[in-house]
Amino acid sequence: QVQLVESGGGLVQAGESLRLSCAASGSPFRMNVMGWYRQAPGKQRELVATMTKGGSTNYADSVKGRFTISRDSAKNTVYLQMNSLKPEDTAVYYCYALRNAAYWGQGTQVTVSS
Repeated sequence: QVQLVESGGGLVQAGESLRLSCAASGSPFRMNVMGWYRQAPGKQRELVATMTKGGSTNYADSVKGRFTISRDSAKNTVYLQMNSLKPEDTAVYYCYALRNAAYWGQGTQVTVSS
């Protein structure tokens, strides 16, 4: 059973940075895709950034130039470096992984105050 464990959320002021981490356990195989989604109160879950095991990335337009995704495929770990945070980045951030099925973490809260 694959489990995703996130860490790194918290409360910061606008303009500051945070780094999220997510480790996948329970699988000896590399995940084909790992990444991050987020869900703000009253809104649908949306893609933030993903990365394939080959290194291809996909970012939401709203975070391009501010967020950077990286991963250690050998360790099935993915990171999200978030710079220049804005109040509208406030959300629960969910780790995502895909191999034969889609897996989700429990979510970590990111709150950006103005």
